[in-house]
Amino acid sequence: MNLEDQTRLGVGIVGCGKVGAVIGRALRAAGHAVVGVTATSEASRDRAEAMLPGVPVLDIETVVERAELVLFTVSDDVLGELVSGLAALGRFKPGQIIMHCAGRFGTEVLEPAARAGAITIALHPSLSFTGTSMDLPRLQEATIAVTAARTVLPIGQALVVEMGAEPIVVAEADRPLYHAAIAHASNHTVAVVGQALEVLAGLGIDDAPRVLASLLRASVDNTLQSGPGALTGPVSRGDVDTVRAHLEALSEQAVEAGSTEVGDTYRALARATVARALRNGTIDDAKALQIIELLES
Repeated sequence: MNLEDQTRLGVGIVGCGKVGAVIGRALRAAGHAVVGVTATSEASRDRAEAMLPGVPVLDIETVVERAELVLFTVSDDVLGELVSGLAALGRFKPGQIIMHCAGRFGTEVLEPAARAGAITIALHPSLSFTGTSMDLPRLQEATIAVTAARTVLPIGQALVVEMGAEPIVVAEADRPLYHAAIAHASNHTVAVVGQALEVLAGLGIDDAPRVLASLLRASVDNTLQSGPGALTGPVSRGDVDTVRAHLEALSEQAVEAGSTEVGDTYRALARATVARALRNGTIDDAKALQIIELLES
């Protein structure tokens, strides 16, 4: 598809959550018209008003009927059933573009729409959304995974480029593993950093985010630039006594907090770090065994 010749599309958004609102705003900024959204909660209605002012809030069938491009940004668990139900009602039209942003799925989940003659495309932005205008410049620094049949793949790629992001092609069969990698990096980082903030706050440190900010940015930047070789810290150095001190302190923290959550996470990730340090060659088998035995004691 030639971007310069691309027809401006009437876009309908089913599910005005954080992702839907931002993608809709980006498509609108690219010159497409958002003709309607669904928004069932007060939060989604407020988000639609803030991010897509003037766009009518409609029922699902009306949004699908009015739109040339329908974007589903509902939860993964309801997507298949929703698409199947709309297809059974005959709501999809030949040539209509049907897209979703669920990382786990490719286009197979949209097959009922494809049988009605629709063009089906799966997108997934590698971005943690706030649902606000803050996401727009971040989107332009992100990649968006595109999955589609070879003949229509350029349509998805063109839409991504129009939003200012970089398209990457992910095969249908690879979507679950791709999504696992993305979720592992993002969601588990949030869990670990959140735990660290709580521990620091429990020590009476008022500005815990400031304590971690430079460290985390440097760790992420170094890893993105150097890969696994950026690994540092006591496990990477084989510093058994330091790891022992950590575990003792975390055991005391667990008693005070009434939960072993942080200690359990530390032990699990330290085991993974031992394996990585072995592959990096920063510790030998003997040191690795010492640390593993300590972690499992």
